[in-house]
Amino acid sequence: MSQRNVHLLDLPNEILFIILKKLPNIDVLYSLFGINNQRLNLIAQEDVFIRNLHFVRTSQSTDEVHSMPDAILNRFCHLILPKIHENIKSLTIESVSMENILNSGIYPNLTKLTILNFNEQVISYYLNDNSPCAHIYRLPITDLILIINEKSVIDGNEFENINVDYGIILTLFKHLKHLSIKPISIFDYPPLSLCNSSSMTCSSSILTKLCINVHSFNDCLALLDGRLKQLTSFNVQINYIGNRISRSYNMDDLPNLHCFSLICYNDTTGFQNLVVPLLRRMSYLKELTIYIQICHTFLFVSGHYLDNEILNRMFQLQIFKFYFASQTNTHDLSIRLSNEDIEKTFTNKGQRHMTSMVDYIDSMGMISRVFSIPFQFTRLRDITNNLPTTVYDSVTHLKLSDEKPFNYEFFYRLARIFPSVRSLCIWNLLSPFSTYREYCSKDEHWCSMIEYSQLISLDISFTHIHYVEQFLNETKVCLPRLTELKVKHRHLRTVTDNFTRDVTRRNYSDLISHSILTNGLKKKFQNLQIISEEKDSINDEQFKIIQKKFNVKDKLTTIPQITNENHFLTVPLSSVAVWIDPLDATKELNRFIVTKMHQYFPQEYEYM
Repeated sequence: MSQRNVHLLDLPNEILFIILKKLPNIDVLYSLFGINNQRLNLIAQEDVFIRNLHFVRTSQSTDEVHSMPDAILNRFCHLILPKIHENIKSLTIESVSMENILNSGIYPNLTKLTILNFNEQVISYYLNDNSPCAHIYRLPITDLILIINEKSVIDGNEFENINVDYGIILTLFKHLKHLSIKPISIFDYPPLSLCNSSSMTCSSSILTKLCINVHSFNDCLALLDGRLKQLTSFNVQINYIGNRISRSYNMDDLPNLHCFSLICYNDTTGFQNLVVPLLRRMSYLKELTIYIQICHTFLFVSGHYLDNEILNRMFQLQIFKFYFASQTNTHDLSIRLSNEDIEKTFTNKGQRHMTSMVDYIDSMGMISRVFSIPFQFTRLRDITNNLPTTVYDSVTHLKLSDEKPFNYEFFYRLARIFPSVRSLCIWNLLSPFSTYREYCSKDEHWCSMIEYSQLISLDISFTHIHYVEQFLNETKVCLPRLTELKVKHRHLRTVTDNFTRDVTRRNYSDLISHSILTNGLKKKFQNLQIISEEKDSINDEQFKIIQKKFNVKDKLTTIPQITNENHFLTVPLSSVAVWIDPLDATKELNRFIVTKMHQYFPQEYEYM
């Protein structure tokens, strides 16, 4: 057999399996199932290509999750799923298409279900006895993962007033052993609140794993009061931990609990009198994860404290991942601690993979951070000019705050130490330039462009105007994925010279023009696929800023209606894609479009 003339069908089945396993199962089934080739058709029906199906796609530029195109879904729902549904054990679907997919078969062996873009409306419509998908509640589903796309605002520890009944999930899914409810974006979802609820709410005699956000420490104690008797793994994110509880709970030991994760991103004063007593009930833990920020205290968390108060009671503990930040109210210079002083207290063998950061801030006293390494958490706040030296790949949310200004070198190092940051908030009212002469020579100090390649949200509303100027200047900072910008109106008008300055045009104006084009098209054609170099829409407040300048009367601009003439080809709107490059039609996007035109229409686009 000549190596130059090898055809796909000439390969043995073992080689074909190796090749096809590199592809998503959905692509294999869509391409080979039911085709006029018995060999490939039989290969596509092998269990390895059927048991786990993933009916979602993720945008590489925005991380947004979408359902599959209508043409693919229709083929699956009408021709493929009715024939293979009995062999499917795991489904990953998106909320928009979940009804069509779930009603395309009975799925008698489905044990794992993942639903993305879940929200309050989906819960109220589908999670009830009259649901159009009610048959799934009788299936042997043991693992349910809900990826919530319901934005909650965390400003001043306030959430949107959304009361979602997550407890109904345990009532409807009778066989559930693992429930995870997670956020999809840089925002958290509305938390579970069990305030004034009965002891039967969120109860189960068979649930062993739970991952959920709750409103307060009271809700955490309620979930551990005996209503989840078989719980062995509990991951909880708590919005608020006060310094007392509002009612009495069952405080018996938790011998079945082997894995526990507690994360609270907001300050708490209740670590010693609430969190520590809870941990003492978990003597049989094998894995413990804690992220907590303690404020207004004279305590800094040391290795000796952790041993004496918590760890010495956990004889089976094997994995301990932690982050403790303690704001100590002391201005006594005679008791200043160093990183070395704190690290010397971690003498326990299981705690040696740790490090510390100590900051002294005049208005706050001492902030002491101790954490396990490698760092595995996603958020850090109150970061000062005292940057760490190692790379923190896991951090996606970052808040900077200092009483000293941030200079070019700081932001240059920041981009390299936190390469995955997606949400950045800067609090600093001091100019990075100490004199007017230094400001005038600022371009000399800014040696090269700084790129935040993953940054989606930027909050510079509590900064000196010079930081606004730096981040909006496309010759100094590159923000290719920015979709959300928080900035003072007066600062924005000043640094852009009333929206006329060219060097500030790209990082802000592209976002504006993208929004006008995208929202206009979406208003007229709701199912239209839009591929843009930019990302997301602007809100009403941002739109007011540019309304007068650009003479835009309607944020959702009017798009002329296209008449359906006889010579037009009728296709599903979801199969049509519109490419948008708001201002300058960069060569990279144009080259991509031309490549696709050549790929799909080689004869029609020869001249390109």
